[in-house]
Amino acid sequence: MSVYQRMGKLVRPHWPVLALAVACMLVVAGATAGLAWMVKPLLDDIFFKALQEPERARKMMIYLPLAFLALQVVKGGAIYTQTVLMVKVGQRIVAQLREAIYEHLQDLSLSFYDHTRTGLLISRMTNDVSLIQESVSSALAGAFRDLFSIAALVVLVFYREWRLAIIASIVFPLAMIPFIKFGQWTRRISTRTQQAVAEMANQLEETITGARVVKAFTAEEQEISRFTEVSRRILALTLKEEKVRALSSPFMESLGAVAIAFIIGYGGYRVIAGQSSPGTFFSFMTALILLYDPLKKLARSQTILQRGVAAAVRVFELLDTPPQIMDRPGAGELAPLKKTIEFKAVHFSYGREEVLKGIDLKIKAGQIVAIAGRSGGGKTTLVNLLPRFYELEKGEILIDGKDIREVTLKSLRQQIGLVTQQTILFDDTIRANIAYGRPRATTREIEAAASAAYAHDFILELPQGYETMIGEQGVRLSGGQRQRLAIARALLKDAPILILDEATSSLDTESEYYVQKAIDNLMVGRTTLVIAHRLSTIYSADRIVVLAGGMIAEEGRHEELMSLQGEYHKLYEMQFNSD
Repeated sequence: MSVYQRMGKLVRPHWPVLALAVACMLVVAGATAGLAWMVKPLLDDIFFKALQEPERARKMMIYLPLAFLALQVVKGGAIYTQTVLMVKVGQRIVAQLREAIYEHLQDLSLSFYDHTRTGLLISRMTNDVSLIQESVSSALAGAFRDLFSIAALVVLVFYREWRLAIIASIVFPLAMIPFIKFGQWTRRISTRTQQAVAEMANQLEETITGARVVKAFTAEEQEISRFTEVSRRILALTLKEEKVRALSSPFMESLGAVAIAFIIGYGGYRVIAGQSSPGTFFSFMTALILLYDPLKKLARSQTILQRGVAAAVRVFELLDTPPQIMDRPGAGELAPLKKTIEFKAVHFSYGREEVLKGIDLKIKAGQIVAIAGRSGGGKTTLVNLLPRFYELEKGEILIDGKDIREVTLKSLRQQIGLVTQQTILFDDTIRANIAYGRPRATTREIEAAASAAYAHDFILELPQGYETMIGEQGVRLSGGQRQRLAIARALLKDAPILILDEATSSLDTESEYYVQKAIDNLMVGRTTLVIAHRLSTIYSADRIVVLAGGMIAEEGRHEELMSLQGEYHKLYEMQFNSD
């Protein structure tokens, strides 16, 4: 569908409210034409007949002001009602779009986030959606109101003086040319502006989250320079857009002035010649003057609408991005692991670079299997394929003989607990972070998980205990405390399969001691895959699998691998000598 059809589809569910708003617009149009209509009786029946028919003039002096006041009140009420209704529609569409974008973002795979800037997504969710809301609730409403007013006034103009109306109507086709051009220019400039705004949002997000790195490398001036360059580009584009918008109004007025100059000359001649009355002429002129006001507003609405259309194109592009990983038709539920996890001839690539080359690996339920290897050897990639964070290219992964692609993502991921090297916590309470996977968990269950993770004692020492807000990414806690909360979260989830991405790295001795004890509790009774960056943490693993060049080079227990004097021995010697 075209962008206009899709925007229409968004608006369509709100047709009852829109119908009422349109009715109000028709009232506004009728009242505007009514005000111009009243000029003729005002002049002809009051001022020019005051001496001939004084009684009639006195009556008209009473009725016409009251009628004028009534029309103005009705018009004002209709404008207010229509504005409120259209704002309601616009805000509902904003909420609908933001919810749709957020829901779609949750469905997209990690590969999408690997290649998409955070600032761009934030810009789509905020700036672009707001521009669409402005185009619907303000520009679209104003455009319809102005069109109805134009239609009503054109009828009145032709009714009053069709000869003069023909002269005025010559201007309309001429006015459409710049009208269309201004809209095209605005749309192009708006697209470039929003791209620059997305770039600014991305840089802002990077420098805020990376504030420590910026300060550590004294890169403040460099970042300020980058930000200033983008800011000035946005300024230049915004000024350019405003120039186009500012040009549209005087251009329309100039065209109107040409028409009015001809009309005054020809209309005045007809009044002097007795072919028309002064009231008819001034009623016509009033309608004509009122007609050019909605025409100018229509030109302004056009620029806002084009900005909204450009924003809608970007939003729909995001919504049209297909999820790479999703449930297959007829996918079933995965039962908890009972027997084995099996990788069969698994291949995976990042672009043209093949990271995994035919991995065959069988893990029995309850085993602790460590994945070792050099940096970039595919350790994290291998375990990321198990919860389908990425989709394998060839081969299959089986849980109890069932291909993980044939089961629902939800039932698969419910069977897997995850504790990563980079602890991800949310700006919420400690209670909410531990219960993230089980929001309905009882206080007793949450505290039991925290105790097993050796976190309960330090939590009670905090000012508000389990209700303490931990800040963005748990910034108010130490590294060891954050890791223990992540372990408590995994304990509470109580999944039969556990993935550990070296949760004890970068910790001081005391924190590592408690975190390791918490991990020991976490691994009890679970099938565990440990990504080993420090070989000293995996001596007790049931089996160690060594990856090299995207393939399994060796596997066995620590003592067995050391005796082989192979890849594992080299890794061990490098770490031992560096330590």
